[in-house]
Parts: sequence; structure tokens; C-alpha cells
Amino acid sequence: MKKDLSLILSILAFILYIVGGLGIFSGLFMVLVLKTKELFGLGTAETLGYLFLCVGACLSVAGVLTLRIIRNRTNQKLYQAATC
Repeated sequence: MKKDLSLILSILAFILYIVGGLGIFSGLFMVLVLKTKELFGLGTAETLGYLFLCVGACLSVAGVLTLRIIRNRTNQKLYQAATC
């Protein structure tokens, strides 16, 4: 019996979406509020904020696209099972 990974992949995509959203909002916070503060010796908050903003946006988009792909694939399987 072939195991269906749709649920596991959906949970993974949802986690990507949530982490991306957290990255976006933390990046905005760093850019708008912390601006010139030095963070952990890694650089100013503004540069790290832009990094978090861009990476968060990429993760969020990846999560949404993955959810859409899984949804379309699952709907197609259900349709095929219903018509047979």
C-alpha cells in the first residue's frame, strides 16, 4: 500500500508559511524600530531586518505555492476516485 504524504507536506507547507510571516514582521520591526542598533555583533538591525524581510517573503511564497500544489493534486486524486 502506497503511503499518502499529502498531510505531511501540507503541514510542512503551513509551517513554512507561518515562519515566513514571522520573518516578515520581525524584519519590519527591525527596519522601522531598531534601525541603527548593533545586533549580536552581526551587523546593524536595519541590514538584518532587510534580510529577514526578504527571506520571510520567500518562505511565505514557497509555503503558499506548496499548499496550492498539494491542494490541486489532492483534488485530482479525489476526483479520479469518485469517477471510477
